[in-house]
Amino acid sequence: MAAAAAAAAWGQRGRSALLPRLRRALRAAPGRACSSGATVRAPSAAAQELQSSGRGRFLLEHAAPFSAFLTDSFGRQHNYLRISLTEKCNLRCQYCMPEEGVQLTPKSELLTTQEIITLARLFVKEGVEKIRLTGGEPLIRPDVVDIVGQLYKLEGLKTIAVTTNGINLTRLLPRLKEAGLNAINISLDTLVPAKFEFIVRRKGFHKVMEGIHKATELGYRPVKVNCVVMRGFNEDELLSFVDLTKDLPLDVRFIEYMPFDGNKWNFKKMVSYKEMLDTIKQQWPELEKLPCETSSTAKSYKVPHFQGQVSFITSMSEHFCGSCNRLRITADGNLKVCLFGNSEVSLRDHLRSGASEEELVQVIGAAVGRKKKQHAEPVLMSFPLYQDALQNLPNSKQRGHTFSHWLTLRASFPKQMGGALMKNKLTGQLTGSHREQQCHTTTGILQTQLRGCCVFRKDPSSTFITKCLEASPVGQVSVDCHSKEASPGSEFCTRDLGSCTRVPPASDNLTHTDEEGRATMVDVGGKPDSRRRAVAGAVVRLGAKAFGMVRKNQMKKGDVLAVAQIAGIQGAKLTSQLIPLCHNIPLNHVEVSLSLDEARYAVVIHSSCQTWGRTGVEMEALTAASLAALTVYDMCKAVTHDIVIEEVKLLSKTGGQRGDFSRV
Repeated sequence: MAAAAAAAAWGQRGRSALLPRLRRALRAAPGRACSSGATVRAPSAAAQELQSSGRGRFLLEHAAPFSAFLTDSFGRQHNYLRISLTEKCNLRCQYCMPEEGVQLTPKSELLTTQEIITLARLFVKEGVEKIRLTGGEPLIRPDVVDIVGQLYKLEGLKTIAVTTNGINLTRLLPRLKEAGLNAINISLDTLVPAKFEFIVRRKGFHKVMEGIHKATELGYRPVKVNCVVMRGFNEDELLSFVDLTKDLPLDVRFIEYMPFDGNKWNFKKMVSYKEMLDTIKQQWPELEKLPCETSSTAKSYKVPHFQGQVSFITSMSEHFCGSCNRLRITADGNLKVCLFGNSEVSLRDHLRSGASEEELVQVIGAAVGRKKKQHAEPVLMSFPLYQDALQNLPNSKQRGHTFSHWLTLRASFPKQMGGALMKNKLTGQLTGSHREQQCHTTTGILQTQLRGCCVFRKDPSSTFITKCLEASPVGQVSVDCHSKEASPGSEFCTRDLGSCTRVPPASDNLTHTDEEGRATMVDVGGKPDSRRRAVAGAVVRLGAKAFGMVRKNQMKKGDVLAVAQIAGIQGAKLTSQLIPLCHNIPLNHVEVSLSLDEARYAVVIHSSCQTWGRTGVEMEALTAASLAALTVYDMCKAVTHDIVIEEVKLLSKTGGQRGDFSRV
């Protein structure tokens, strides 16, 4: 009671004036190494003087040793500052900005280097211990190394970090490390080169990979890899990302997709932390949870004996607003106390109007004091149906009984497409495909895997394998049998072409109609689970001119083969939405390959789908081939309309009660 009365009598202003002085005195103390390797500071003369005074002793015993100006009305102490160095970026991510870029703030309205350092020094004096440099892309700012060097000189600043897309990291990192950079976050949402190029509209996947390796070589521990998980785009790569931590000191941070007005995506793209964790635990049930600090935004886990770890940033499903210790300064000098908040205060204008340090601190303190308890959540997140969807995900056994209910909520996509032959760009090892273990419940966008007949070559300037699509003569994919009749279970051939087809026993009835002839979905609930695979093909005849442009990758719309491959894989995953009576199947492998047949001026498409379930994947394989073919047509029609899509057919299937089928 006496302490509380004394604190009230002393007042907030006196405490605010003395605390920074005490903190600076303690930080100025010389350090000595302890047995653990950490540094323990001995009290300086100034600190001893403060501790010997009545007010100093009172502060140490009864007051929180942190600036009142950086403490909000909920008691959250903000010791972490993010500073945006630029609005510019050298990528054009489809979920971030249009291809032509965005309107930029005039250079005269952006913070100068000196203004950045002035504000940083002020925040550090008030208690900020960590500064992260962001963008745009911070490493395209010409003076970024100089900024890091000047920040390193700020007394009391413990951590200087950067969040980068990694394109320029290999070139700049040695100088940044020498200047004082001691933490790195690299944004990477996919390990698939074609998907990377499609989404960011730029090349550079191998540069990002080289940057990650360079960071580990220079001793950064851990190197944090930020992966925003988006349904339908990269949730199938969760296990591949975890695999990276086996031999590399990485902290792969899976970030829940956060809907906001700027990205024009809806909440259904979000994959929740619990859903991701469940997927990973089914592959690595021994996954261990790691302890974390109170203010940490990440929930960290580690597979035993792996060098690295994985973390989850649960900004949507389990927000961490209650322990938020972050502030942000935009490139044009606005202070944002919450990423999702609309309120901003221009520190730049106050700086340029000649405001004193004390006046700036008052402005900052007022903004921090107005910070809300938590960020605004998307309206749909509050709907009971959506909350129920997140908490009650149907498992594979329940899928057949809840199809109608979930159809309106989801466009489920598969796990680990084409993983068996995907070259892991970080480890150089071939990674195997993983069976899908769970069901997802909300809609997604797209997923791709560069595979099959695409030719790979070594880039002389890089240690990583890059994509090179080349023309390779391909013969006839398959030849249709000309016989019009075949008895059930028979095999027939055409002698001139040597083409044989094994025909399994046919059903006497149409399986997708009921007794009254109405369309109905087949009940597969009583069928046993088995491995099922189907292969389909298609040919697109382009003509000489369009074929030549595709081969040289000169189409204005982009890389025809890569985009068509993406469309084919996406089509396989959306089959149940396109073909009304198809079941929504949990695919565990999809492969779409495209090759060039110069003899026919044609693109030859092969697709294969695989699942472990109660019904086949013929329609998925056929849909993949068809969508890939249509995409080739769409991307080439500006050159010629004399394009023919032909030979869309099932090439083979295995598994199921009707037996196997193959066009030899």
